[in-house]
Amino acid sequence: MKKEWFAAKDLVGINGLPTTTQGIHGMARRQGWETRRRLGVQGKAVEYHINSLPKMMKPALIIQEKSAEYLCSSYHDPLLIWIESYKQLNDRERETIVSFIVREGMLAVIKRLMPAQEEIE
Repeated sequence: MKKEWFAAKDLVGINGLPTTTQGIHGMARRQGWETRRRLGVQGKAVEYHINSLPKMMKPALIIQEKSAEYLCSSYHDPLLIWIESYKQLNDRERETIVSFIVREGMLAVIKRLMPAQEEIE
């Protein structure tokens, strides 16, 4: 995950968090979340570090992050998109996806061959 700092507006309503920025700021104060000033914003705007957020938040923020979207706009070849997507997976995810593709691919081949075999017999 590349993004480590989140504004309150980024966290509103995710995984049971408060549904307003004021609620987020209140929760952050009560729980002592790590903060820093937001760059380029006037006033007392702050961001919260991902490691200080409740544990339930990290998976939701990872899912929400648009990790491969920028790649699609620069590549027009579907194979390149698949290669870049594959590179972003960890070893366990790669093993899972390869297993799925092989299993589903083989099942599709078997289904296509079965009617042909039934005709021969």
